Amino acid sequence: MKLIDVYRMLIERGMEADPRSREEIEEGLEKQRSEYEKMDEAKKEIFDQERLWNPYADSRVSYGDDDVEVASLMWGIDIGTGEAVLADRLREKGRRIDAIMGHHPVGMGRTIFPEVMNMQEGMYHELGIPINIAEGMMAKRIDEVGRAVLASNYNQVVDACRLLDIPLMNVHTPTDNLAQRFLEEYLEERAPRRLENMVDAIMELPEYRLAAKSNSPPKIIHGKKEGSVGKVAVKMTGGTSGPTEIYERLADAGVGTVVGMHFPEKHIEECKKYHINVVVAGHMSSDSLGMNQAADMLEAEGVEVLPCSGFIRVSRD
Repeated sequence: MKLIDVYRMLIERGMEADPRSREEIEEGLEKQRSEYEKMDEAKKEIFDQERLWNPYADSRVSYGDDDVEVASLMWGIDIGTGEAVLADRLREKGRRIDAIMGHHPVGMGRTIFPEVMNMQEGMYHELGIPINIAEGMMAKRIDEVGRAVLASNYNQVVDACRLLDIPLMNVHTPTDNLAQRFLEEYLEERAPRRLENMVDAIMELPEYRLAAKSNSPPKIIHGKKEGSVGKVAVKMTGGTSGPTEIYERLADAGVGTVVGMHFPEKHIEECKKYHINVVVAGHMSSDSLGMNQAADMLEAEGVEVLPCSGFIRVSRD
């Protein structure tokens, strides 16, 4: 496959698994196209053309020609200069690596990644929170995260890959969407009644079992193991953590347990205040759950995937 084909395929798979409807996604893209058409030539020159077809601001090809043939891809959760040098060293030893792919945003997708957080509005609405309240709470949080990433050295690893001439991309929300859909459907099917049953069910998935062997198992952070699960809110996608104020609204909507990759301490304190159970499934394991589904798709197309940087590779094909 060509580099651009790999990239476009994963974006498309992410849209198929998106919590939003295809109509909602297309509405956002059409808004970008309309705004672009109204720009003068100076603004069009610096406009990120990916926005015209890719709904995920946190997923980009940051270096490399679209037509590069990719038969072997090194894929990790966090890609830095060390991983770029590692890829180059492996190449020197005869290992074919045509491109590097990261999960967490780098380069072009780093400073604008908070834009994907607005998808959380619909997720909270589906759980029973009025959409106007979800939108109001998220607007403040998106601004906060947007300011936090402004100081990042967003092109550090991009420059390393440019000097080593190794194509670089990252795919974040599309694979998180796959993890979200998988775990929602899995827990709905298993329907655990008690928190300990939920943790046991998650532990049956190979990514989480392998993480447990590295002392990083799913954990009940708040709630008793014999406590009732109740209504479940799975939070695996949407960029990063939402607003702390959302938990009061989730409690009002009848949510009994939240399941996520990780939770900031302030979020856990809010959950305690409103008696919401908290289950941390695990960050690297949950990222890997989504990435593995995408990796299976790539391998079915003949692309070899070399896992690195925390990616727990498990094939379901």
